[in-house]
Amino acid sequence: MPVLVSNRSLDTLLSLLIPALVLLHLVVAPYTKVEESFNIQAAHDVLVYGTPTSNIYHKLSTTYDHFTFSGAVPRTFVGPVFLAAFAQPVVALVGFQHAQFVVRAILGFWNAACLHVFARNLGRAYGPGVARWYILLQASQFHIIFYASRTLPNVFAFGLTTLAFSFLLPNPSNPKSTPRRQRLSISMFVFAAAIFRSEVALLLATTVLHLLVLPELSVERVVFPFAVSFLTALATSVPIDSYFWQRPVWPELWGFYYNVVQGSASNWGVSPRHYYFTSALPRLLVNPLAYTLLIPFSLYHPALRRGASRLAVPTVLFTAIYSLQPHKEARFIFYAVPPLTAAAALSANFFFSRRGRSPLSLLLATVLSLSILASLAASTAMLALSALNYPGGEALSFLRHHLLTSSQPVGGVGGIVPVHADIPSCMTGVTLFGASTASTPAEAAAAAILLTSPNSGSGSGEAAPIHPNSPAQKVVLAFDKTESPASLLVSPSFWSQFTYILTSEPSSIPANQNPSSTPEWKTIAVIPSLNGIHLLRPSDPPTTEDDLISHTHGFAPLVGRWRAVIIWQRWVREMTGGWWIGPRMGEGIFVLRRIAEGEEVGGRKRVGAEVM
Repeated sequence: MPVLVSNRSLDTLLSLLIPALVLLHLVVAPYTKVEESFNIQAAHDVLVYGTPTSNIYHKLSTTYDHFTFSGAVPRTFVGPVFLAAFAQPVVALVGFQHAQFVVRAILGFWNAACLHVFARNLGRAYGPGVARWYILLQASQFHIIFYASRTLPNVFAFGLTTLAFSFLLPNPSNPKSTPRRQRLSISMFVFAAAIFRSEVALLLATTVLHLLVLPELSVERVVFPFAVSFLTALATSVPIDSYFWQRPVWPELWGFYYNVVQGSASNWGVSPRHYYFTSALPRLLVNPLAYTLLIPFSLYHPALRRGASRLAVPTVLFTAIYSLQPHKEARFIFYAVPPLTAAAALSANFFFSRRGRSPLSLLLATVLSLSILASLAASTAMLALSALNYPGGEALSFLRHHLLTSSQPVGGVGGIVPVHADIPSCMTGVTLFGASTASTPAEAAAAAILLTSPNSGSGSGEAAPIHPNSPAQKVVLAFDKTESPASLLVSPSFWSQFTYILTSEPSSIPANQNPSSTPEWKTIAVIPSLNGIHLLRPSDPPTTEDDLISHTHGFAPLVGRWRAVIIWQRWVREMTGGWWIGPRMGEGIFVLRRIAEGEEVGGRKRVGAEVM
């Protein structure tokens, strides 16, 4: 590892490291999971349909996704509104086909900017060496970089809490600014808690309590900024969210009541009280030295103790109290990662700056440097694995490309191609952005009007052929996400209305026992999903595409990133004499197409409703 010297070039390169990695993670894993769905769909709707000022309820309820899929509790539109506002000029420049990437990139760069402010203030408080080690430690962690661009409520709150912590760092060159920075910090915490995630209120409480005990803050200096920022946050959230939900609502109050007061969060699972400390935090920090050596040493050493306690005590106390909540997820404590990483950076800089004093110091500095490289390698492996876990997004991307490049008629009514996506597809990457074939928001809005018009029924009328490459015709995907009732999903007439199906269980589609009412289906693509890690020995057979296509309705190509995995596995096994440890394929999403009239399948030709 090169010697960390204080110069502008090195600091500039390091300042670009985190945003570059955030962008890389977005490029490698551009699809979304179900936890991100509300905000990504809401950003789509705001960007495409705007904010009507007349006949508001009708226009919102017939176009916006949350009126159909409202979720357990209302969620705020504040984040999606801001993302759509900043994305609009960029999308106009690059095209609507890149809109989801643009929206996520804006959020990712915002969080990267907040981390940069935190690192800069850390360097101002404790020296440039600490800031550099913080950047290296933070950049080599997987979860924060990976999730920085993901539209989770916690990620919207993360940037604000990171700024809040940065304002609390000392400024030796201007100590008179401390009261102003404390007010800004309280405001950031309050906005994050009142608008995005209510658990941030607990983090605010532990932080303020620690400052009162030090004492570096008085109660009088807490009340006024808290009251002003709280009222401002309410004045922001309530009008915006009441408009979009078309009823008076403060979403985070609903979420707090549902998850905490009613205890409904436990419906999504319960973890032991030690989970955050024994599982979540070690995984978030990645580098084992961070939590076994660096943070404890920072809290122990007299020269580092005051700075480390300022960073670590409020977050550890927050995590300990929050552990009383039965339902736990690592993303609920994202806010603790930057200050804990900064506490580790204090020790890392301490050890590295003394590397020439003794052989033991040099050894420790070398181990620290190697641990950064090892953490970065581990994070890279986690990114590669995570990118394989979005079969729904890959299936949708394939379908769009198939429809837009096909030289054959694809079927449909009046330019509309009806598609059904099942629950696993929607949970692993199917979004409104991905379903759109429009090149501008105006085209997407026009397509929505077409879909909701009285004559656009996806299952009615004659299936007039659509030629995607014809300039006079534009393919419009009409997505159906029906989940229930079960009696409907086993009805042949239900499936007869679709031209394409994205499904994880092709066998669940009713068999063609009555050709006059049930169409035949052909699998045109298979997108596997990640099914853990496995070890192959020299005696084990290689993984091939046949391992998956044997379960489909006849031969179908394997598409997506798994083709590269198979090629990589073959090369590695050749180099290692047959050994391999890596991702294991599982059945993911199958893309089914209705057999067209006159098309031969298995030696039989479809003529009208009959398969001859």
